[in-house]
Amino acid sequence: MKIGVFSVLFADKGLDKALDIIAEIGGEAVEIPTGGFAPKNLCNPAELLEDEGKMRELRKKVEKRGLIISAFGCSGNPLHPDKTIAADHAGDIRDTIKLASKMGVERVIVFAGCPGDSEDAKVPNWVTCPWPDYYSELIAWQWDEKVIPFWKDMAAYALKNGIRKLCFEMHPGDCVYCPEKLLKLRGAVGDVIGANLDPSHLFWQGIDPVIAVRDLGEAVYHIHAKDTKIDDYMKSKIGVLDTKSYRDHINRSWNFRTVGYGHGVDFWKAFISMLRAVGYDFVLSIEHEDQQMSIMEGLTKAMKFLKDVSISEEAEKPWFE
Repeated sequence: MKIGVFSVLFADKGLDKALDIIAEIGGEAVEIPTGGFAPKNLCNPAELLEDEGKMRELRKKVEKRGLIISAFGCSGNPLHPDKTIAADHAGDIRDTIKLASKMGVERVIVFAGCPGDSEDAKVPNWVTCPWPDYYSELIAWQWDEKVIPFWKDMAAYALKNGIRKLCFEMHPGDCVYCPEKLLKLRGAVGDVIGANLDPSHLFWQGIDPVIAVRDLGEAVYHIHAKDTKIDDYMKSKIGVLDTKSYRDHINRSWNFRTVGYGHGVDFWKAFISMLRAVGYDFVLSIEHEDQQMSIMEGLTKAMKFLKDVSISEEAEKPWFE
């Protein structure tokens, strides 16, 4: 496995500086944001697609630092009820797919998105319970009329462009927020659908990421290395559906943390071992969202931690068989 960094952290520094930092701290891969909710400061697909020279320049900048591009990340809401937002994010996804195809990058990271509650809705509506009955009806409408049709079309577009790995980040607030929903979409659309598995989003939902990896198996296409710390005191008072600001970490029931600061070595060794068991041997891409650490301290600690627990060599044939 290789250790990489999601470079959105350095969007204000420019691509060269971002790549320099990642290489200097020991990174082997870079994940580059390309739109949706993420800025395009480091890579604007629409601009690069108009200029083959700029694509070659991007490739050279990455390669000369000894890095690879693990994925282009275009995480937005292409199902947003605001048609302007939906069109912009869907366009970013299509441009990202075309760019990945032209540059030989196999993985594009996306969110499934979340529609509203009707054709006249103004904001997304994430349903968290089946009762009253109109919520169950709304879930069926969202999936049958919005989620599945959109992603069938986008999957066909990806395959037409030679991209076979759309990596869905399972994120609360989104229609695909857990392995069950990921597999539902994969079953409806095909194996172009897979997971960008971020254990931090599973932890606070009460999902065991090791079991998630085992159940998803070959559908694990990319990994975000990020941790979550559950505050048992606050959880016992308010549960996990906590909408307070991430900056108010002392009063939250859970917080994003640098790897190793939410769960220790035993979890991360088990998680990485299960990834190997199901055949995943690609990149662990560090995503820093720890409100208690600076970016550089969080990244360097995460890099050291992951290099100590990751598995980088091929297993040998057991001598005892």
